[in-house]
Amino acid sequence: MANWQSQLDQLIRPAVRQSEATDELLIAPGATRQTGAVARRVTDKPRALIMADDAGFGAAGDAVVASLADAGFQTETLVLPSDPLPKAAVTTAEPFRARLAEDNELFPVSVGSGVINDLVKYAAFQTNQRYLTVATAASMDGYTSAGAPLAKEGFKVTIPTRAPIAMIADLDVLATAPAEMTGWGYADLSGKMPAGGDWIIADALNIEAIDDNAWPLVQNHLRGWLAGPAGILKGDIDAVARLFIGLTAVGFAMEFHGSSRPASGADHQIAHMWEMEDHSHNGRKVSHGAAVAVGCVAALSVYDWLIKQDLTQLDVDATLATAPDIDARLRTVRKDIPDPYVAAKSEQEVRAKHLGRVDHRARLELLVSVWPDIRSRLCSHLLRAEDMIGMLREANAPAFAHQIGVSPDHLLRTLRAAPHIRRRYTVFDLLHETGLTEQALKHVMPLLGPKRTEATE
Repeated sequence: MANWQSQLDQLIRPAVRQSEATDELLIAPGATRQTGAVARRVTDKPRALIMADDAGFGAAGDAVVASLADAGFQTETLVLPSDPLPKAAVTTAEPFRARLAEDNELFPVSVGSGVINDLVKYAAFQTNQRYLTVATAASMDGYTSAGAPLAKEGFKVTIPTRAPIAMIADLDVLATAPAEMTGWGYADLSGKMPAGGDWIIADALNIEAIDDNAWPLVQNHLRGWLAGPAGILKGDIDAVARLFIGLTAVGFAMEFHGSSRPASGADHQIAHMWEMEDHSHNGRKVSHGAAVAVGCVAALSVYDWLIKQDLTQLDVDATLATAPDIDARLRTVRKDIPDPYVAAKSEQEVRAKHLGRVDHRARLELLVSVWPDIRSRLCSHLLRAEDMIGMLREANAPAFAHQIGVSPDHLLRTLRAAPHIRRRYTVFDLLHETGLTEQALKHVMPLLGPKRTEATE
């Protein structure tokens, strides 16, 4: 298990030098006290607009304001309520965007965790501003990424924006964040495991080549970052720092690759379905990290089943004979996704990745020929679902759908609908193209919850 300070020097500092957006990054105990000094090095604007929600401002807002004032900034705050949690949506960012648009002399400063950072990132980009982010929890991987995953007219998309010009992470603040939030960050990082499997498949089938820069930055270190989850729950500074180093590296990998492929696969498709539904449990909106945790276990369970299959024996002619045409697939989209707007947007994604008969045959013949190599790569790279379940439990993150208020039938509907919402190739698309979706779901559904569903009857 690598020391986090050495990874800061060997992975993160070189990534900052490579980044076209981020000029400064500070990860250290007591780092919020240096906010003003860092801001002074990256902007000459006289005033700072500190944007947060109640929870983020309570964690670090006073220290940030004091440090900015000491550095000569006039300060202004714009704080959203944190109950209910701010929604990751373009409309929620509007107060931030509007205030920045009114005054070009304001330097945007985000103080908070995932959603707040994304809202400020979007607002700053929309007003052609650079911004500084102060992380208050190791809860997600988007602090250093160049995209903002927000709902736009009800459909969750990753909106191209720009990474922060500077990021500050005070390890004293991160270590005292609610254990639940740190568990969400651990879960978000765990999702990179099945996302890596999805990229292996896409690479082997000549759909999207593995990026020799972004892949090793994340996947070569992922198991080490996920080791020792018990320290996450305890708020151990070294464990939280190691987690945050991993989340930061993922953000840079997304910037370097130019998309969220290094961070997001089938697991995130599952999570995004629930986020677009505004799914709540026990009166609270389910967090992104919690949804990803459940999606991660579901995706790894599918992989556990898949790698036991001998796809070299796939009957290509029989598979093609029963494959749905595009009209049938679009009817399925409308059946699986009741929301008309989300269904219409999903139809565009399905059209983009649908294969005609000639291309479908070529894809299947290639899969048959390279399956032994794919299976070998998946076996050596992926963690088994049972191992991930244990690790998530140790980190105080959910693993099963019922833990976030998703019934077995709801989970089954989600697994069927999730591949419709993105054109990115994942294990779900391989199952569709081989005609194995329902067979796989029949196997994995009993493993994902305490109750039987229509998939197992």
